[in-house]
This record gives sequence, C-alpha cells and structure tokens, in this order.
Amino acid sequence: MRLSSGAPGGVPSAHVDRFARELLPPPDLWPVFDYSAPHLSHYPDRINAAAALIDTAVAAGFGAKPVFHYGEGTWSYAHLLDRAERIARVLTEDFWLVPGARVLLRSANTPMLVACWLAVLKAGGICVTTMPLLRAKELSYIVEKARVSIALCELDLAEEMDLTRQKMAELRHVAYFTPLCDGAKAEADLDRRAEAKPTGFANVDTAADDVALITFTSGTTGNPKGAMHFHRDILASCDCWPRRHTLEPDEVVIGSPSIAFTYGKAAFMMYPLRHRATAVLVPKPTPELILEGIQRHRATSLYAVPTAFNAMLGMVGKYDISSLRKASSAGEHLRPKLYDDWLERTGVKLVNGIGMTEMLTHFICQSADVAKPGATGFPVDGYTACILDDDFNPLPVGSKGRLAVRGPTGCRYLDDQARQAAFVRNGWNVTGDIMEQDAEGWFWYVDRSDDMIVSSGYNISAQEVERAVLEHPKVAECAVIGVPDEARGTIVRACIVLDNPSQASELLAEEIQNFVKANIAPYKYPREIRFVDFLPKTQTGKIQRFRLREL
Repeated sequence: MRLSSGAPGGVPSAHVDRFARELLPPPDLWPVFDYSAPHLSHYPDRINAAAALIDTAVAAGFGAKPVFHYGEGTWSYAHLLDRAERIARVLTEDFWLVPGARVLLRSANTPMLVACWLAVLKAGGICVTTMPLLRAKELSYIVEKARVSIALCELDLAEEMDLTRQKMAELRHVAYFTPLCDGAKAEADLDRRAEAKPTGFANVDTAADDVALITFTSGTTGNPKGAMHFHRDILASCDCWPRRHTLEPDEVVIGSPSIAFTYGKAAFMMYPLRHRATAVLVPKPTPELILEGIQRHRATSLYAVPTAFNAMLGMVGKYDISSLRKASSAGEHLRPKLYDDWLERTGVKLVNGIGMTEMLTHFICQSADVAKPGATGFPVDGYTACILDDDFNPLPVGSKGRLAVRGPTGCRYLDDQARQAAFVRNGWNVTGDIMEQDAEGWFWYVDRSDDMIVSSGYNISAQEVERAVLEHPKVAECAVIGVPDEARGTIVRACIVLDNPSQASELLAEEIQNFVKANIAPYKYPREIRFVDFLPKTQTGKIQRFRLREL
C-alpha cells in the first residue's frame, strides 16, 4: 500500500527556477497521498504530463483523429502536437523560459489555449491559467503572487492584459494569439513566432513531483489561493474519475466550464487527451451555443454547472440532442428538482459529483446509472472520504459533519501556511462541505460549513432556506447569508433576484417569508429580505456570499 506524505525529493527536480518548489508548504502540513489503488501504482518517477497526454496519443496512431472542434475549424491530434512543440520553442528560444518558471495563460476555451498549456509543460514551465473575464487588478494579484514573467493571451483579451503589463514590471514578455492559428491565419505575435519555428521539441525530463500547475481558486471567500499540482497529479486525475463516468475514444464532449477552472480543464482537455476522445470548445458557453454544438457535432457527453443546466432546460426542445448519452454536473450542489426536470425533458440522467481546485478533480460522484438520485455519490476509485466533527475526529455513519477526503491528489497552497494548516487536518483534506454518509457508504450534501447560520442557538442551513425561497413562483435567484443581530446574534437574510424586478415591495417580501414558513420549520425563515438586481458570482458561476455580507 503506497501511502505518502507526498513530499518532493524522490528524484532530482528538473526545475532551474525553484520559486514554486521552495514555496510549497512544509511537508508536515501536507495531506496524506494515497497511490495504493492498482490503477495508480504504475507511475514512473519522471513524468512530463504533456508528453503523456499528447505525444503518446500521436505515437499510438491517433494523429489524424479530431481532438477539437471550434467554430468552423477542427484540429487533429497531430496538429495540436505540432502547435504545442512550436510554441514550446518560442517560449524557450525567444522568451528564455527555464524549467520551473511560471507562464500565465489567458483565453476563452480555444484550441490555442490548450496548445499553449501543453507547450508550457513540455518546456518544464508551470501553467497559471486564468479566467478570461478577470480585470487587470485581479491579474496583477496573480502575477505578483506567482511571480509570473511570461504571459500568453488571446488577442481579443488584450486590453486588460496590457494594463496588467503596465502595472507589473516583472511581466517581461506578453505574446498574443488567435484562437485557431493554423499557419494561414498568423495574425498575432505568438501566431507568427510559432509559424516561424520548426516542428519538433525535446521535452524537458521533469520529475513526477515537479510542480506543473498553479491554479487559483475562484475567490468565493476573499483573495484567491494558488493551489499547486504536480505532473503526476494530472495523470492521476485522468485515471480516477473517468473510471466511474467512462470516457471512450469515440465520444465527443462539450459543456460550460472554463478551462481556467479545474472542472473545465479536466473535462475539455485532460480527460479527452488521456482517453483519446474529442472535445467541442465553446468560447462563450451560452445555453444556445452549447445546445447548437451538441446538435452540430453529435456530442455524447455534456459537462456543466447546475446553473447552466437550468438555463438550458427551457431550450432543449429546439435542438436535436439525441446523440447525448451522458451528462455530468459539478461546481455546486445539484438540486433534486433540477435532476428530475432535466431527466424528464431529455431522458438523460445528470451524474452529480463534487471536486475542487485543491484536489484538481472529482473525488466523490454518483454512479453512471444514478442509483440514488439526490446523493452526491461515493468516493471515486483511488479516493477515500469520511465525516469529521468540529474537532476533526471521525464521526459514525449517519452523522452530519465536515467532509474529509484523501487520495492521489490534494492541497498544497503556494506560500500560504495559515490557509494550508486550516485546510489539511490530520492528513485529510477538509473541504468545507457539510455532508452525511449513509450505511451503504453514499455521501449526501447538507451545506457548506461556512454557510451554516447559527441564530438564537439554532443551526440553520443557508442552502435549505435558499431551496425553500426558490420554490416561490416569483423568485428567479436567491442567496442566503447570516448577518449580525443584537438580539439573536445572527439572523437569516435572503438576497433575492425576482423574475420581474418591478414587483419588489414590502408586501412581496412578507409573502415570501410566509411562504417559507409554510414549507420549512418557521425558525428558519429569512427575517430580512433584500431584493437585488443580481447576485455577485465568480467566473465559475459560484455565488460570492462574502460580497453579499459586505453590502
């Protein structure tokens, strides 16, 4: 049984720039890493994840196979490899990238973004992939935190990137690309530079435990944290969850998450490459464009967050989505009503699951046949999970408590020992979710631990109140938070977006309060209601409750 603290040093690092390696948390703050499962026991001590994903695919005969559909264009596996090798040459020959240096990537979901990501890994660099809608202030924080000196950016997103470069002296090289650079359309600096390079590149012989990714969290609780993942972690992610939610070479995947988000990175890049499938990249994933992409490319698997599935519900009848065989929901908890409505309208079961930036991948999910609708699922092959009390001791089956997980991936924050110590307890990654495990080992979502409201001595689940408010026919969106109150310590406030904002009134607020009281225990009702025009959200669609608390 291979259980390890995961501390680096098994073989010499390939990194010349040792910034990231030296700012890993101390080994005693790491979670336990478990490689004991048979499908995880074969990794060598030296791995370059890019080579394992794309080079081996072409060598195995998949070169001519489509890897990406994007707009009117299609890339083959061989073309992707060629672009990645040329960009790796640009990075090392023109921008003097050394192994271990960080490269910021900024783009919508495009083939060139994937080519850049692979190129950075091939050259031994560390990818810092960012959300396309981030502003210069947010990008500057990431550049400073990760000490980024090179950025590769989609041309259409140049404005905020240029502002960032003006603010950050350490950002020495910024190159722009177009989404489908194919030689005939070398319109931007990186396109032209790549086209001028010969094909072929000698991959850097990175250690399996060299840092490959710094992925910043989406900032639901303040400044984003930089989660560091190794080359080995990338392969382990690809070899775990897809065993449950199978991915075959004949499949075509599509969906909503950004590749900057670990869900999108896995769904549209890591998983398809590892399993020789095809992905449809949708740069602006509106419900209409996703459904149109399913119809046009006969997509078989759909990956999205619950809000995206909900938005597609009213439109599915306008498109031919008969090719769809699978659908995966993650990013936020899947409400049973949405599961039922989606199944009724499409005939496809939504496979619920949970993952997070710190883990890089799903670690709990439903079975493909959704044996227990409403459950989050059971641990993915290679992972174990348990429920802990507030003192981080294991609880018996049937208890509600803090979800803790461990497996081949886990939390390593960049230069943030305080947050590292809070996230990892006794070798477990403590996710911040409140769950309950039933007698058969299935996990059921209850709430986020930081969204539990204690009012007059009662524990009130913010998510439960939200679900009750959302049943009201005039409510479009709702987020529930706790706010200070002199008499009760904390009271429940519901921030509500109405279907028709002009109907906002004290009378309607009272109507909603009475509606909630009639459907759940009266002590849980929102004593304060705020009608708002919109709910602040991250680029991944998660509600930023800390911003609501600042109102």
